[in-house]
Amino acid sequence: MRPEIERWLLQSEEELSTAEVCFKGEKWFAVAFWCQQAVEKALKALFMLKKKESPGTTHSLTYLARETKIPKEFSNFAASLTKEYYLSRYPDASEDVPFKIYTKENFE
Repeated sequence: MRPEIERWLLQSEEELSTAEVCFKGEKWFAVAFWCQQAVEKALKALFMLKKKESPGTTHSLTYLARETKIPKEFSNFAASLTKEYYLSRYPDASEDVPFKIYTKENFE
């Protein structure tokens, strides 16, 4: 595997681990963000593996899923997770501040 792809996968694994730590700490907005980031980086690695080029700076999991042709069940999940890149971080992206809109039930 090319070193740059391996680095993307390693970072994805670390971000998933960070999401797990946040889950244990009940920081639900952070769980949303780190899960989105972990999936984004894994899909970017897959994109580079399949297409032999960089996916660029996109944060759209929908785009990455479509371009990498992952199975529909996973692409639907990716599509639902895309919005977390913004919603989990910005107080003006939804009806309330991020730390108030997420609960444990969102992640179980």
